[in-house]
Amino acid sequence: MTATCPVCAAPIAPRSRFCPTCGHVLPQRLLSAPSVTPLSASSSGVPPVEVVIPAARRIHVGHDQLNLRELINVVESSVRYWQAQQAGTNTQTRAQAAQSIAELSQILTSLSQQLALGRETIRITKRLPALRTFEIGCPACGAGNRAQARYCLRCGRSLTQAPVAVAAPLIEESMRLNVGARTDTGRVRKNNQDAIFTGIIDTPNGSAWLGLVADGMGGARAGEHASRITADVLRASLQHDLATQQHTDDAAWHEMLRNAARAANRRVYEDSRSSSDRHGMGTTLTVALIIGRRLHLASVGDSRAYLINSAGVAENGALSAQLTTDHSLVARLVDIGQITAEEARTHPQRNVLYRSIGTDPTVDIDTRSAQLEPGDCVLLCSDGLVGHVRDEELTAIVLAQPDPDLACEQLVTLANTRGGRDNISVVLIRIE
Repeated sequence: MTATCPVCAAPIAPRSRFCPTCGHVLPQRLLSAPSVTPLSASSSGVPPVEVVIPAARRIHVGHDQLNLRELINVVESSVRYWQAQQAGTNTQTRAQAAQSIAELSQILTSLSQQLALGRETIRITKRLPALRTFEIGCPACGAGNRAQARYCLRCGRSLTQAPVAVAAPLIEESMRLNVGARTDTGRVRKNNQDAIFTGIIDTPNGSAWLGLVADGMGGARAGEHASRITADVLRASLQHDLATQQHTDDAAWHEMLRNAARAANRRVYEDSRSSSDRHGMGTTLTVALIIGRRLHLASVGDSRAYLINSAGVAENGALSAQLTTDHSLVARLVDIGQITAEEARTHPQRNVLYRSIGTDPTVDIDTRSAQLEPGDCVLLCSDGLVGHVRDEELTAIVLAQPDPDLACEQLVTLANTRGGRDNISVVLIRIE
């Protein structure tokens, strides 16, 4: 007898963990040891598939290379998932599965040929951009200045004397932060599984600004639960650490962010194991902490952070730069030149993640810091935005609209106009 969903009565394919129609988490008696975790249906007119690869299939990306065997494992897991989808009764899903298997098979053949030739690792051809640099610290105010500068750009003091290390204060009174934020269900999803937060954290030493975007994944309302737990736990952890600890360098701030993200990961993972309705839930996370004139980031998954400024933000003069790395299969395929960035935007596997909060007992967290300057805009967003809006388009909107709240509204509207296939969340802060 064909298994059916206990909520909507839709037919369930073998090995499915979530209903392809309503997203309900299926009871354990209907499961049969899946190799990957499908988190939503995928066919024309319904939300795209989101898949989390188990820990054994993760990719560990080095500074300029990644392991070929690990990448092949992830591609093979994706092929197996689409093979399971082919056994379903939905015609559109079966057609998409056939196309996905064909595309992934070509990739797998190419990677296997390289392995047969003795290549164990693949060089990454595209990494995060080199941001503008400030080699000299002002001995008076601590501001960063370029190597050739003779006077501090902020306070005007001579820089001919030897530079000194100055501990970063919390938010400076002279620096104004203009913030906007929006989160939207989109045109296809039934509920919003994203969570956002923006706010000032007061401490005995002053104030710090915190912003985050978490994109939940899971059947029914499990993804919404995962993203909300992550936002709450991370915020509480940072509030405690800022009130009780003194940090003077980027490494210390990075460790504080990693500890907060790990705490959120443990809580989500424990909750997912305590309830069958939440089994397998997870979330992405991108968090920004502004301390003094420094931006500190931590990220897991494929929610992104951008730095935007009309005066340029990178060594090559680019007006915007992506500050985070997508922990997804297609991002790694783009890195090694297997597919193009444009192909990645519509690739069937664009939602396959190899790292997320809550799906495994431990998680690796990326961290990064950058110097902030007047006119800088820091944009955090879920993949529901970048799936419809290109980098150059979001840059143009942010620079053209001085009000961050209106800029967020315009970005969400544009994504919805182009289909709104996923939840859309945007946080934007402008440094003035």
